[in-house]
Amino acid sequence: MKRLQHWSLLARVCALCVIAACARPAPEQELEVVEQPDSSTSLSPVPTPTVVLSPAYPGAYTGTPTPNPPPAGNPNGEGVESYVVQPGETLSLIAAVFGCTVEEIAAASGLSDANSIGAGQALYIPTAATETGPYLKLIPDSELVYGPAYIYFDLAGFVAEQDGYLAGYSEQVEGRTLSGAEIVQLVSQRFSVGPRVLLTLLELRSGWVTQPQPAEETLTFPLGYVQSYHEGLFQQLSWAAVRLNEGYYGWKQGDRATARVRTMRVSNGIRASFAPGLNPGSAGVQNCLAELSATWDEWLTLIGRDGFAATYERFFGNPFAYAVEPLLPPDLAQPELHLPWEAGYTWYFTGGPHGGWGNGSGRAALDFVPGDKIPDCTLSKEWVVAAAPGLVLRSNYGEVLVDLDSDGFEQSGWVLLYMHVNAHDRVAVGAALQRGQRIGHPSCEGGYAEATHLHFARRYNGEWIPAGSGLAPMVLSGWTAHEDVMPYDGAVTRGDEVREACECWNEEINGLVSDNARP
Repeated sequence: MKRLQHWSLLARVCALCVIAACARPAPEQELEVVEQPDSSTSLSPVPTPTVVLSPAYPGAYTGTPTPNPPPAGNPNGEGVESYVVQPGETLSLIAAVFGCTVEEIAAASGLSDANSIGAGQALYIPTAATETGPYLKLIPDSELVYGPAYIYFDLAGFVAEQDGYLAGYSEQVEGRTLSGAEIVQLVSQRFSVGPRVLLTLLELRSGWVTQPQPAEETLTFPLGYVQSYHEGLFQQLSWAAVRLNEGYYGWKQGDRATARVRTMRVSNGIRASFAPGLNPGSAGVQNCLAELSATWDEWLTLIGRDGFAATYERFFGNPFAYAVEPLLPPDLAQPELHLPWEAGYTWYFTGGPHGGWGNGSGRAALDFVPGDKIPDCTLSKEWVVAAAPGLVLRSNYGEVLVDLDSDGFEQSGWVLLYMHVNAHDRVAVGAALQRGQRIGHPSCEGGYAEATHLHFARRYNGEWIPAGSGLAPMVLSGWTAHEDVMPYDGAVTRGDEVREACECWNEEINGLVSDNARP
């Protein structure tokens, strides 16, 4: 891939460093919600949910979950043995993608200096399994994602009813004071992970949900992941959400570049492959708890019937009573989408398929830089516009979420994420958008970014939909996205035309002219 060295890796850190970034927002961010839309936006209220039975009826479940067939093209337990370094890549980036540590790669590759790798260098990635994890389905897939099973879940009411430490907890998150329940909700929405899963993990590891005064050692690191920049509930749950997504999407999609799809690092020297027949939701939970286990026996206890499974059932009953199947229809098709900027303008395709929110979330997103070619975080004068008609459900923290079926639920159907949209002139919640209608200006606001750009991703029924592979690759104005081995690499094609993801501004290499005018 062709790259500008002075802009190397700026787009990549947007998703891969999202956890650390939450502790230090990008400069000049405005975090308040702008309630007044631009003059072209018509407003309608967000629909009030009708009181009906949940799509995931929490009734009795008496069956036994059947084994899943292994994901196609995903040979269980076999890790990637070698990788050739691409321009601009660092060893820490490669380690994060492949689920290893820098030290493991350095030792396997015989590196005397882990800081001195170069493009074209071959590395060995130690991901082969030494053990196989147990087969026990912990949750259905629809419980791990923030999908239809959660439409009528009263998160705040449940937390208050338990009357534990979480019910009275509050924390500063990106300039706002949020309650414990609000933090769980925010993490669930951003990463699209199930709040019942997060609450179960929190109770399992610290007792925060039910105990008025949990153990002193859990107050700073409630999940037990003791690392700098991960203090407090928000950072701990955000870290867990990444681990859950890595296991879920990696195992389901057979992501060739994410070794975690095949193995989990349980403790020093032990890597486990997922058991044949395990489902992606259970793989996500196993992967998260593997990172929290100091020994093999501790991991087996946490993922056994007396660990996560027992805690979940004590709170919510049998998880398979909530199953929504199939979560994705076998004939899933993307609705018509157009390039998300104004017609006639040229923007630049700078980031191929990568995480929708954070590393591991399905390679659902593409990145685009506006035509005013801003190399830093200056607010762009150009406009992000609606790729398709829909209802604005969220508009804050740099994030605009648009519901394409306009039912008022982000957990069902297609939703689009427009990220790094500045608060100035940003569309308001409740706006009923037409295709081509203005949403706001690209910036660095929200998440972590060091250069102004638009991060654009899709979800269906709460699941991040891969942009460059799978049933429904992203198609924008006839341009179809294709992923590469590493996140952020890739291309878009339309007939014989090809544009490569490039950290540069070159109309022939990565320039795209929008046709997105209001009908």
